[in-house]
Amino acid sequence: MNLQLKPKAIRAAATRLRFRTRAFIDGQFVSAQSGRTFTTENPANGRPLAQIAACEAPDVDRAVKAARRAFESGSWSRRKPAERKRILLAFADQLEAHAGELALLDTLEAGKPIADCATMDIPDTIACIRWHAEAADKLYDHVSPTGPENLALIVREPVGVVGCVIPWNFPAQMAAWKLGPALATGNSVVLKPAELTSLSAIRMAELAAEAGVPPGVLNVVPGLGETAGQAVGRHPDVDMVAFTGSTEVGRSFLKYAAESNLKRIILECGGKSPQVVFADAPDLDTVAGHAVGAAFWNMGENCSCGSRLIVHQKIKDKLVAKVVALAKTWKVGDPLDPQTRLGALIERPHLEKVLGYIESGKAEGARLLLGGRRILEESGGYYVEPTVFDRVGGRMRIAREEIFGPVLSVMSFSTDEEAVALANDTNYGLAASIYTGDVNRAHRVARAIRAGTVSVNCFSEGDLTTPFGGFKQSGFAGRDKSIWAHEQYTELKTVWMQLT
Repeated sequence: MNLQLKPKAIRAAATRLRFRTRAFIDGQFVSAQSGRTFTTENPANGRPLAQIAACEAPDVDRAVKAARRAFESGSWSRRKPAERKRILLAFADQLEAHAGELALLDTLEAGKPIADCATMDIPDTIACIRWHAEAADKLYDHVSPTGPENLALIVREPVGVVGCVIPWNFPAQMAAWKLGPALATGNSVVLKPAELTSLSAIRMAELAAEAGVPPGVLNVVPGLGETAGQAVGRHPDVDMVAFTGSTEVGRSFLKYAAESNLKRIILECGGKSPQVVFADAPDLDTVAGHAVGAAFWNMGENCSCGSRLIVHQKIKDKLVAKVVALAKTWKVGDPLDPQTRLGALIERPHLEKVLGYIESGKAEGARLLLGGRRILEESGGYYVEPTVFDRVGGRMRIAREEIFGPVLSVMSFSTDEEAVALANDTNYGLAASIYTGDVNRAHRVARAIRAGTVSVNCFSEGDLTTPFGGFKQSGFAGRDKSIWAHEQYTELKTVWMQLT
């Protein structure tokens, strides 16, 4: 489906959507063994969208058995890398052919602006699958330097059955970040989407099968975290879990692994990313544009959200005025409107959580410069204005805890050392941005900030060639994107041969 970004065309296409609501196991759609379902809703109006199969431990066990059977058969794991590449490229072609449909699914279920889904999320999803597909037959093993009487091969082999547990903020894109490298390296996958956003993942599995991915290689088990998610984490025949989500749930997967088979756990968790602006930052209008995008893109429901604006005191008032003026131009409204910049927050409990943080900021003495209210209540949806706080103290909750909403906290500094200390004064370390006209300062501060990605004079997570992941409680043990992502889905083996 090609989607025209015009209001009438978007709404017409949305009415024609057919939701896939059952699990996808061993190459076919199946209901949960219990027959139970759960409701997924549209955050834009609070109304139900569909009833999704509520998978539990027996369903996960069925999916894992299918994945193990496929892995041991070699239908994918022992297929030539060039063949895996060909099929994954066909999968990407299928995603591209249905890009408009996938964009609408994520807009309807996650409350994301359709313009973002159609022009960024889904194109990036397709590009991700293509990138990892192309890498499949371009990675070489190694020969160790030995004496002439020996031959030592250092090879990488697929881990086996991989559980992928993904979040609700970028449903299709986060699925691709896991599926691309996991499938390219020959693994079988059991994917557990967030219960709030299951529709695009289920559809992606169907499209993968149509592209030629063998039965059992890609399985999708929708369900609640405490049932389906925990079952994936505890299953004794899952070899590793790649998780993206909250730090709290990430801790649970470490516990599940410790109490089961010590499976490998890869975590990409929360963030409280600083945007550090020095007095010599070039072009404050450009800086303001990046700062607003970093704080409010995807309604702030982004683990690398630049939620802390740390500005040199000499330019703080001038920059903050520009940030507030620009944030006022970001339209909050119906996600299906192509002019909307901020859609709806994911669900009512999350709305209440974000509003609670705003109230805590007021109570703790921060100065509210913009927003701070729920709006468009008559729609039934979960909308919050872009919100800016000034005079935020380092001990305030809005300065320390991940809000995951459109809330920006402004702080000031006077020396480089103070700026770095403020940037690092967090339990997280996922991303950071710095703005300066001094190349020496840029290098020095980028190395001093404890974060997995540091962008200079922009807000960016890099591209598909760069690894993405964090320090401290933002996660560990692996990275999404880039060639480094392939390593975490493989085992390193030495083959030592005595020659005669």
